[in-house]
Formats: sequence, structure tokens, C-alpha cells
Amino acid sequence: MKTALLYVHGKGGAASECERFKPLFPSFDVFGLDYKASTPKDAGKEISDAVKDLKTRYEKILLAANSIGAFFCMYSGADKLSDKAFFISPVVDMKALILGMMNAAGVTEKELREKGKIQTASGEELSWEYLRFVRENPIKWDVPTHILYGENDALVPFETVKAFAEKHNARVAVLKNGEHWFHTEEQTRFLDECIKKAFCGE
Repeated sequence: MKTALLYVHGKGGAASECERFKPLFPSFDVFGLDYKASTPKDAGKEISDAVKDLKTRYEKILLAANSIGAFFCMYSGADKLSDKAFFISPVVDMKALILGMMNAAGVTEKELREKGKIQTASGEELSWEYLRFVRENPIKWDVPTHILYGENDALVPFETVKAFAEKHNARVAVLKNGEHWFHTEEQTRFLDECIKKAFCGE
């Protein structure tokens, strides 16, 4: 059975990050998606198109996605064509994240609605249209999913990930002292072990 693994990077990442997965899965063809969009609707379409293309050539499709890349995957409909998914530090509740950013920046919903977009002191841009979209389009995701979460993730609370996992029947592995960005030798080794177990049962 021919298997393809599609990797979707997070904010500031790159499709080339998929290279680190190739030695872990020598029998799979591993691809990275260099999506261009920054909204769930448009990025979701890019992911959907990529998965549909792979489906014409492969019998089995596996998804690996990082942070906001996982969020975009959940708006792609890729779960209908994929066999399994592995999310690394996924953003699973964008509405809560945006509201938290607004609160930290002292921005009210009325102000954001009136201005449309607001640049915060931290460099992040708040968008009323983005907030409205995620409110009106709740996540629908139905494919066996494994989640890797860092205990000290400062961006996504564990309670949020736990609630998502319970609702979508996903499994969660927690790395003690792990962060949102898995980058140390210990963290990446744990990531490797978890994703191999998820996709190969090792």
C-alpha cells in the first residue's frame, strides 16, 4: 500500500521542515506543503487541494501539522480523505486565543468591529473578520488524531486541548516541561517517538 505523509507547518515555519520526518518513515513518501494563505478558509482550501492531489496517487494519506497549521487543517475537510492525523502543539480554539490577545492588548469587541483590523504592540494583527469567521464556523474534525502537547505551552492551555480531544476522540501525549515550540534534543526525540508510534504502532 502506497502511503503519503503530508506535513503542514506552523506560523513562520516552512515546508522543508518535513525533511526531518523522512528518516522516521523510510517506507512513506513525505511531503511538505508551502501554503500561502493566512486565513482558515483560504489555507484550508490549499490543504484540501494538496490532499486531493495526493489521493489520486496514494492509497493512504497521513497528516502531520504544527500549531496553526493544525488549525488550518481542521478547516480543509482533509479528514474525509486522510487515514490518521498527528498534531504538534495545535491551536484548537482560535476564538479563545483571539479573545485572549484582545484582552492583553486592551482591545474591545466594539473597537475591533468598528476598525476592522488593529495592530497590537506585540506585532500581532487582530481582525474582526477573522474572529467572526471562527465564531460562525465551528471546527468539524473526524479522523483518528494524536496530539503532542508541551506541559509549559504558553499559547494553548491544556484544558483547551483536553476538551478538544474529548470531543473529537483524540489521544494526547504530554511532554513534561515541554513548550509550544518543540526544539531541544529531548523535545524533538519525544516528538519522533510519539509520531512513529502514532503512524506505525511502534
